[in-house]
Amino acid sequence: MRLRTFAAIATLFIAFSAWSPLTARAQEEITIQGEIVDLACYMAKGSRGASHRVCAQKCAERGIPIGVLTDDGNLFLLLEDHSDEEPYEDAKKLAGDRAEVKGKKFSKPGIVGIVVGEIKGL
Repeated sequence: MRLRTFAAIATLFIAFSAWSPLTARAQEEITIQGEIVDLACYMAKGSRGASHRVCAQKCAERGIPIGVLTDDGNLFLLLEDHSDEEPYEDAKKLAGDRAEVKGKKFSKPGIVGIVVGEIKGL
């Protein structure tokens, strides 16, 4: 009897985990434009723009997270697609520059990210 109860509870837990709103699922394909910023310098000091380009690219190459700062002030975290790393690697090279990013949008409370599918400099 205890084994059946445990199995039933485990089954419900697994089913709930798959349904949970905290599970990340792509919400939609989006295209955004803005400046690729390294989040450490932008968040801590507001550093961005052409004068910060060399630092932003060095930070991105060192693994500092990067994002897109849109013209209306929204910041999107850029995420690597583990099955196709090239677009994210290209995004790191564009740190400090304007770009257009296409990809799948994911969000969790307090943060929105995009898995980079395509990127081009503007």
